[in-house]
Amino acid sequence: MKQVSLLPAMIFFIVANAWSQEGRIKFVEYDLDNGLHVILHQDNTVPIVNVSVLYHVGSKNEPPGRTGFAHFFEHLMFEGSENIGRGEYMKIIERAGGQLNANTSQDRTFYFETMPSNQLELALYMESERMLHAKIDSAGIATQKEVVKEEKRLRIDNQPYMSFQEKMFAAAYKGTAYEWIPIGSFEDIDAATEQDFVDFYHTFYVPNNATLVVAGDIDMEQAKGWIAKYFTEIPRGSKEIPRPAITAPDLGGEVRETVFDNIQLPAVMYGYRMPPKGTPDYYALQILTTLLAGGESSRFNKKLVDEDELAAVMFAFPYALEDGGLFIAIGLANVGVNPEDLEKGMQAEITKVQQELISEQEYQKLQNQMENDFVSSNSTMAGIAESLADYHVYFGDANLINSELERYRKVTREDIQRVAQKYLVEDNRVTLYYLPQSAREQPQDAEVQKEGNQ
Repeated sequence: MKQVSLLPAMIFFIVANAWSQEGRIKFVEYDLDNGLHVILHQDNTVPIVNVSVLYHVGSKNEPPGRTGFAHFFEHLMFEGSENIGRGEYMKIIERAGGQLNANTSQDRTFYFETMPSNQLELALYMESERMLHAKIDSAGIATQKEVVKEEKRLRIDNQPYMSFQEKMFAAAYKGTAYEWIPIGSFEDIDAATEQDFVDFYHTFYVPNNATLVVAGDIDMEQAKGWIAKYFTEIPRGSKEIPRPAITAPDLGGEVRETVFDNIQLPAVMYGYRMPPKGTPDYYALQILTTLLAGGESSRFNKKLVDEDELAAVMFAFPYALEDGGLFIAIGLANVGVNPEDLEKGMQAEITKVQQELISEQEYQKLQNQMENDFVSSNSTMAGIAESLADYHVYFGDANLINSELERYRKVTREDIQRVAQKYLVEDNRVTLYYLPQSAREQPQDAEVQKEGNQ
């Protein structure tokens, strides 16, 4: 969704008092009779409040032939309701001085409003309307189809390199519900009927598939009263909620593809299949990401960008998911550098981690970076609310907002080396070469050549 930047700049203020004197974020949680899970965090430091709702539905819940539904609903849910006029949802939040946004992943759909705290009741009402009375009709569906198509054109089809997610997941998770990314297929959305959309809403947009978090300047009893007022009347969903198991088959060796794109600089991209978020190896891989590409002093940047000048830019990040994901490393070649030479440099740095234990000094630096990132992610009311929702849904333990850092601290130098040896191997890898269109007629070394964006 397009973000409405209307709340004063104080919503971005780092809330120093979000952590109690004991260094813990305090919260209460409970369930309504209809299955809605509620989490409340009170912090009266500044007069703002965040209301977030996480629906446990993403693109992995879509059956083949109906891809893109979860992301489509992210847009459709702003059309209005039986009591909110078409196109009025954002305007109402704007007039109240608020900010709103939404996002969709393979595993979830997430909505939030950040408001002046005297508008908490309004935000709760708006989210209850989305859950109970969302407007799903032919007019709204037709409008949002065009919005989603234009979003894909702008963000993926007409952006250099941005087809990489589609290609990586299609190859790495072929035959599973992670094979497609949330943007889905135009053909699937166009082929769907109005009843298909209604069925999706009644299956997934139900209180027993949702987590409501309220964080900020609240009175606990007042907030509980308003939540009871607006959400208890919403009936529990009666349909079975699909939870597909993601069991990816062996790749059968490295998958390589050459993509010709409207770009100037070639790129080398690795996607290694990784374990689900929350597993011990997940935390070790997170730290490995920081080692390789976490800032200017990281190994990729120091060696490949600064010293050897093979790359103009280097990235690495874990695209972590509930049932797997990809550890992604991307290098954009410097002017005049062959992608083969850049790949050799990237592989050399990965091999070094596999063969040599990192120093104690480097390890302590990584731990400090992880602690800083962890605290920063929970420095705003929006960040706290999202963390609480994620921890409850993915791990069944919202208190990980206080204790997850210990999982990072338990990762040893040997663990970092071990996960590099276990996961960052060719047989577990999708490799993409992105080349300029002008290179199309030139012979390439990649094993498989396929046309990319035209």
